[in-house]
Amino acid sequence: MCSAHALSMLGFATWPTLLPQLQALWGLSSTEAGLVSGVFFAGYMVFSPFLSGLTDRVDARRVYFAASLMAAAGAAGFALFAAGTLTAMAFQFLIGAGIAGTYMPGLKLLADHAPGPTQSRSVSFYTSTYGVGTGLSILLAGAIATHFGWQGAFMLSAAGPVLAGLLVWALMPPGHVHESTESRAERLRAVFTQRDAVRYIFGYAVHCWELFGSRSWLVAFLTFAAAGTAVTASAAGQPAPTPVMVAAMANLLVSPLASIAGNELSLRHGRERVIWNTMLVSALLTSLLGFLCGLPWPLLAAMALLHMFAIMGDSASLTSGMVGASAPHLRGASIAVHATLGFGAGFAGPLVFGIVLDAFGGNARPDAWGWAFVSLAIPAFLGSFALRLRVTSPGA
Repeated sequence: MCSAHALSMLGFATWPTLLPQLQALWGLSSTEAGLVSGVFFAGYMVFSPFLSGLTDRVDARRVYFAASLMAAAGAAGFALFAAGTLTAMAFQFLIGAGIAGTYMPGLKLLADHAPGPTQSRSVSFYTSTYGVGTGLSILLAGAIATHFGWQGAFMLSAAGPVLAGLLVWALMPPGHVHESTESRAERLRAVFTQRDAVRYIFGYAVHCWELFGSRSWLVAFLTFAAAGTAVTASAAGQPAPTPVMVAAMANLLVSPLASIAGNELSLRHGRERVIWNTMLVSALLTSLLGFLCGLPWPLLAAMALLHMFAIMGDSASLTSGMVGASAPHLRGASIAVHATLGFGAGFAGPLVFGIVLDAFGGNARPDAWGWAFVSLAIPAFLGSFALRLRVTSPGA
């Protein structure tokens, strides 16, 4: 499931990686570029309630396979037909909708076959693979675009979901299904009666605002910062990492390590306490990052990696906490709400980032980048303090 998950993600970061190139090619404002970034999550948000909730009644492998083909069609369509804001939005929406039917339904399928004490750690490894897939997407998009153009990068990203769908269909046992007379709306409403699960769901929404806003704009920010510094060679005389390489490292190596480590700390020291501490640290680092674009390149690259480590520190803890707190017969519906609110925030975060960037003078102004990153940090600050108040209140 982890291997399939990484393959299914190959189209996830193709647009953010190529954003500086395509923004210049198509003459997009930062708001328009942010809208293209955000509409991916809109596609996810629209389709997730249906596709994830469906796995309570239908073998999750069938949902996964069909959604894989949808994601592949979106990536191939972008390569062949995208030529500006509206067409780019349409195909990004389709990619997001397809990944909605692979990520969380895949989680449901995994949780069905990893019960008991192994479940939290299994969920942690699976959700951490999101960063592996994102990192591979960044690396491949940058490398393929250099040799075969941006269209070639999108065409390659279409192959990953197809392979993922075939892998899951051929090698995974069927998902568990539950007979029920309740309608889908009734099942979704029932999710909100699970108080512990709901806390993790809203925490995940805060996390996604910050995470996906950063992932959508990190390459563009580092490209801007690199243009004003001497990114030529490291202290050892070797070529310094490019913005694409730094972003790929942040997602491919740092993100999975942080997510797994955060979940292990949660198992030992209390899940909610670890989550609110991690949220506070990530909010502080995110609010600082945009104002540090004048740092020497090695220091800025290190700061970007540390920033991503902090953001991802609560990712697996939030999702594994939600899965563990959900009733088995509502697991698919709970995952649907979790994903919908999370990726709804993932839609808003990149868009608000672009609006703030334009409002403060555009992507050529260092202070505009600083305030744009602050817009990602504010929900994390609020979420951290809200959760801390609950944990430290009498009787909590």
